[in-house]
Amino acid sequence: MCGEHFRAIIYYNFQRQLLQQECLAELLSVFGNEAPPKTASLKIDIAEIWCQKTLDRFNSGNSKNVYSIVSSGDESWIYCYEPENKRQSAVWVFQGEEKPTKVIRSRSVSKKMVETFVSKAGHIATIPLNEQRTLRKINHERRIILHQDNASSHTAQKTRQYLTEENVELLDHPPYSPDLSPNDFVTFPKIKNRLRSQRFQSPEEAVDAFKNAVLDLPANEWKKCFENWFKHMQMCINLRGGYFEKQLSHLKLPTVLFYFHMQNLKVIPRIVKQNSPSNKNK
Repeated sequence: MCGEHFRAIIYYNFQRQLLQQECLAELLSVFGNEAPPKTASLKIDIAEIWCQKTLDRFNSGNSKNVYSIVSSGDESWIYCYEPENKRQSAVWVFQGEEKPTKVIRSRSVSKKMVETFVSKAGHIATIPLNEQRTLRKINHERRIILHQDNASSHTAQKTRQYLTEENVELLDHPPYSPDLSPNDFVTFPKIKNRLRSQRFQSPEEAVDAFKNAVLDLPANEWKKCFENWFKHMQMCINLRGGYFEKQLSHLKLPTVLFYFHMQNLKVIPRIVKQNSPSNKNK
């Protein structure tokens, strides 16, 4: 069987609402050695199908149901001290001048893990994971479509059963696709960069500073976050599921062509057409 046949089977399994792991396991059980390996090619197909399905369901982000989506990215550690990143600590030096010492974080620095829940309307909650709180205690009557990554703790049978009992719909997520999670490309990077180089006396103080930084973000930032999320989905489809860490608008066209030339030759004419001067003037 060719790749297009496997692509059709994967799409059919997604319509059956199978999880990614179940989809891969079924292919292996039916086709054996002929099944495509668990490599990036199959993950790319899954990401592309998921993006198209989500865009269709929410009318490319224009549906009012988008406001029902509560997105939670992966859990994140909040440290009492987080040094500046390379860009923040970059300095100009004269030729022959000694470079300043780069500060790194000690392994013994105290930390606490948190999970942040956001929606298009704004921040909902930031919960340290030792606190036994639920989304239903925060949102009593609001309809919830919960979007999380596909970590085993999120897709476990007990987790799914509990969400069903609480009338919370679970919106699945393609594997190994942090570029398709709002929290991972907006919330954590933006907020954490604000806290870099600051020192806190305790993990609780660091978490409080993180919460305050999240609350300081204006409402239009969250709206823009979800608008960009659906743009990322469309870009993923245009690039046939190719992974991208940042928006391609930040890259020059030759860089884009060179990068994706190594992955999919069919992409190049599409990118050239979209970036041609005639299309830009329209």
